[in-house]
Amino acid sequence: MAQSTPHIESRTRPSFPPNPLERLSLADLRTRRSAKWRAFGGGVLPLWVAEMDVPLAEPIADALRGIIDRGDTGYPAGRGYAEALAGFAERRWGWSLDVAHTSTVPDVMRGITEALKLISTPGDAVVVASPVYPPFYQYPAEAGRRVVQTPLDPAGRLDPAALEETFAEAARTSTSPVFLLANPHNPTGVVHTRAELEQLAELADRHGLRVVADEIHAPLVLGSTPDPGDPGVAGADSDGAPVRFTPYLSVDPRGISLMSASKGWNLAGLKAAVMIAGHDAVADLRRLPDIVAHGPSHVGALAHTAAFAHGEPWLDALLDGLRANRTLLGELLAEHAPQVRWTPPQATYLAWLDFRATALAGAEDDVAAAGAEAPIRGPARALLARAGVALTAGNPFGDGGAGHARLNMATSQEILTEAVTRIGRALS
Repeated sequence: MAQSTPHIESRTRPSFPPNPLERLSLADLRTRRSAKWRAFGGGVLPLWVAEMDVPLAEPIADALRGIIDRGDTGYPAGRGYAEALAGFAERRWGWSLDVAHTSTVPDVMRGITEALKLISTPGDAVVVASPVYPPFYQYPAEAGRRVVQTPLDPAGRLDPAALEETFAEAARTSTSPVFLLANPHNPTGVVHTRAELEQLAELADRHGLRVVADEIHAPLVLGSTPDPGDPGVAGADSDGAPVRFTPYLSVDPRGISLMSASKGWNLAGLKAAVMIAGHDAVADLRRLPDIVAHGPSHVGALAHTAAFAHGEPWLDALLDGLRANRTLLGELLAEHAPQVRWTPPQATYLAWLDFRATALAGAEDDVAAAGAEAPIRGPARALLARAGVALTAGNPFGDGGAGHARLNMATSQEILTEAVTRIGRALS
């Protein structure tokens, strides 16, 4: 049975702004003890790691209060998490997810590691489309696999010709090669179209690769930036087609997907995820060790269940806030840092900024960055020292990352405005 959360009448709740990004002050945020707010000094505005500056969604907070009241902090049980995800997938994406083809796992990246162990062998190639989320290099390497990069195209999308060439080489040098897909893509925020994913699946099948999809950002599709001269294309791609998330398993029965409420509802500290097998990969899933399926936090799984089952109104308010912040970020960059190039993301709350035309392109100021995800280099290092703004450095994202930095826009408009204003001063 799916876990339920108590219904609380809206009249009993405090009155909050609809946009969760505008509910917490900078002073409130500085009391947090998470990595985002503890890695740097008190004067730094942290727009780096993928944590959002939001309070918990009310249904999740209700669920956690119920857990505390019941003392319900034991071992996880049941398929409530997968059932809640299946309901969300049907409502949001029109995709029927077979709960019998799922398993809980501790988190998305651990699930990816376990998927690689199921479908590949040590020394096999794991192809990634770079620039891409830095753990895509770290976790496969720690699992004894060989990471091979293939470039995105100039628009930050999958490049079929590059995939063809890299897949052919991976097939020649590996027993069971794998392509590790970010869907939507991190850091560019691209939402892969169904046609792009169908082409990927065909190429993978032709060359004998399996695809493992990290779909943690799937709830966070924003659509394309509206053209002010044509409001009718709001939420549409440049060719007018709607921007919609396509679950990878809807185009490839041989694939494996990892999903979670972590990014959509800011639950990184409550670890739990779901591994989903395509119809032709169910036998692989059956070999997943029980110890992995028993690894998620029971409290985490219940929180994620509440998010998928009851958190859509909060998510919709968040998405409206993120769209407003995306528009504001474009205006602020145009005003304060016109040399910085970017393409507004179609999904996620992450902006991939290109500083190569600025004076910071080769800057390497010395800074203290205890607790950062990776050594800070390039423009992010200089901005931390000169502007007191923490962005994620582009170098760890692989080929194509140098000269870039990733900015987290999931914050208040006041903080976002101050951060970009500081960046502009550092560039002048």
